[in-house]
Amino acid sequence: MASANGRSEIFAPGLLDGRVALITGGGTGLGKATALELATCGASVTITGRRADVLEQAAQEITAVAGANGVLVDWVAGDVREAAGARALVQGALERHGRLDLLVNNAGGQYFTPAELIVAKGWNAVWRLNVEGMLNMAEAAFELAFAPAGAGTIVNVTLSPHHGMPGMAHSGAARAAVEALTRELAERWQDPHVSVAAVAAGHFDTDAMGKYPDSVRAGMARSVPLQRLGAVAEHAWLIALLASPLGHAFNGSTVTLDGARDNWMGPWPPPGLSDESGEVPSEERR
Repeated sequence: MASANGRSEIFAPGLLDGRVALITGGGTGLGKATALELATCGASVTITGRRADVLEQAAQEITAVAGANGVLVDWVAGDVREAAGARALVQGALERHGRLDLLVNNAGGQYFTPAELIVAKGWNAVWRLNVEGMLNMAEAAFELAFAPAGAGTIVNVTLSPHHGMPGMAHSGAARAAVEALTRELAERWQDPHVSVAAVAAGHFDTDAMGKYPDSVRAGMARSVPLQRLGAVAEHAWLIALLASPLGHAFNGSTVTLDGARDNWMGPWPPPGLSDESGEVPSEERR
């Protein structure tokens, strides 16, 4: 993701010089990778979450890599599920950096359970974090930072809900709601030149995958036509692209990054399609 000199592997030096980003759920996984990539591109970054120790460690690690670029990497603990908490996070970033250009709504979560066993408490917990938390942060960033400045970018990170999410129906419903809200907010806030886009993520090889047995991780990889889990750097590169001047062209869009998993659910290749060698045969063209 970052070269030895703390620069991005794929973007030009200084792509995001002078920009300020706020990333929820930025202490681990995709959020942490995103924070690192944005910092190597020249952005100052504030990461948020609920565990101060995790955030402090992540900020130190990102600074060790990208600090030579002159960026400021800091953290603040807080809860996006309450409107007041979201406003405090945005206000804190403004107080530290004097501006805010990019909000990455990365915080989210869910748990496995059959749809018929989802209880109201569990449904509400998933909804509050994934939907209300996103909306609280988006509205706070718009009101306190983007509307006054007449510009800004919001990227909402979801898991792809496009074929449903067996075992996590509550999360699938929440992620679909986030995509719908992304389109709505993009239309509402286009006049002050605020871009709102979403990223529908597939299976990525994050630290959280370590809790699963090797056989489970291998099974996840087989469900992706690309035949591997995504690298966290690939996700971070997409966020950086959406944060760049090109990002406004994606206003209202949901960009799916999943190795074509949305096109196929199940082992790849599907039974009956491969030949004796295990490969998918190519059709002879006339």
